[in-house]
Amino acid sequence: MDAEEFRKKGKEMVDYIADYLSSIDKRRPLADVEPGYIKELVRNEAPIEPDSWEDLMKDIEPIIMKGTTHWHSPHFHAYFPTGNSFPGILGDMLSDAIGCIGFSWASSPSCTELEVVVMNWLGKMVSLPPEFLFSSKGHGGGVIQSTASEVTLTCLLGARTKFIRQIKGDDPNMEDGVIMSKLVCYCSDQAHSSVEKAGLVGAVKLRILESDEKGSFRGAALETAIKTDKANGLVPFFVCATLGTTGCCAFDNIKELGPICEREGIWLHIDAAYAGSSFICPEFRPLLDGVEYAMSFNFNPHKWLQVNFDCSTLWVKDSRLLAEAFVVDPLYLKHENEGAMPDYRHWHIPLGRRFRSLKLWFVLRLFGQRKLQESIVKDVNLAKEFEKLVLADTRFEVTSEVKMALVCFKLKGTNEKNEMLLKLINDDGRIHIVPSTMKGTYYLRFAICASTTTIDHVIFAWNVIQELTNKV
Repeated sequence: MDAEEFRKKGKEMVDYIADYLSSIDKRRPLADVEPGYIKELVRNEAPIEPDSWEDLMKDIEPIIMKGTTHWHSPHFHAYFPTGNSFPGILGDMLSDAIGCIGFSWASSPSCTELEVVVMNWLGKMVSLPPEFLFSSKGHGGGVIQSTASEVTLTCLLGARTKFIRQIKGDDPNMEDGVIMSKLVCYCSDQAHSSVEKAGLVGAVKLRILESDEKGSFRGAALETAIKTDKANGLVPFFVCATLGTTGCCAFDNIKELGPICEREGIWLHIDAAYAGSSFICPEFRPLLDGVEYAMSFNFNPHKWLQVNFDCSTLWVKDSRLLAEAFVVDPLYLKHENEGAMPDYRHWHIPLGRRFRSLKLWFVLRLFGQRKLQESIVKDVNLAKEFEKLVLADTRFEVTSEVKMALVCFKLKGTNEKNEMLLKLINDDGRIHIVPSTMKGTYYLRFAICASTTTIDHVIFAWNVIQELTNKV
């Protein structure tokens, strides 16, 4: 494919994508296939001679779309949203065309410098304290990573290295393995599973502490755990607090957790993967109060800020603590301008990194702050409307306070009854939702996911749920 053919076929693909997203509400949101279905539809080996573009395009619908779960359908109400917009797609197209691997300033100056700029833009949009931003006065700053899961591991490893060096400063003969056997970190029972995985990869002890009746991680639980662990000779070093948990969108109490971490010298990391985007709205920003106690803060613009996957933004107060954990500096990666701008390879685990800041830049410029705020408020208001519909039906109850665009609800009665309802909903296929549990209670989650969702889609979903509830 030469440039001229690319120009022609590229326009065809843009048309296909535009048509797909414009008519996505006509598709079943959840794929209706069995495991292994693609193997039956494609040949056993790659073609020796090239296929034609026309043959390839003919296979997209019967092979790819047949097994696609349509996350951007306004009938998709599962998990949390994944951002998508035409500006974001166009930014990614340019990133793919440039195709740089921006591990250092020298490897692609614009890749590094645009990331510095947009991370300051976004940090100011959520009113982060100045020490989290790039400036000449400190060592703070932001970096774009792939997912909140990677960010949590990155920060845990940074904290681990900090404490190992700190302890070895007092006892140089103590081996790293001995120190690591004493390190312990904390999260709540509502934290994302990626926190537990970070503990496994980091080879440290993790205490999963009980949340309160609203699913919030409170100071008293942390204080008790720290006291017990220190009495047993362990070293508390890392706390992961969540703002907007996956199960029920609970908010940990960072105003209680923060002062404890500050007093104990513990690294506090705040994971706001979903809810963090809402903090660009003045009415939701108070949910981030207490962030000044944190060493690191993260959210995913690729969830609720119209930016397509992957784009997970992390800010730290002291980037040197990440560099101490990840610096490997061979001669072939050095350059004469080191220190003038960040070399992002020192800020995370991978060496290679995509030009992710381009799509974020496109979205921030082509939407503007006001349109992004309006989109988030619209989704929250739609969730409130769904909550009203649930509360008007005496067969149902809402199980958690609705703060964001997620409603957790259930049929009154047994878990088994709700499991039956969920199966009917997803087998029916007109809408897609997923369940969760808290303190032994099974419930259904209804999330406003697609940016194109309207009140008509919400009412349609509720009518489907009521219809199938009658069968239960």
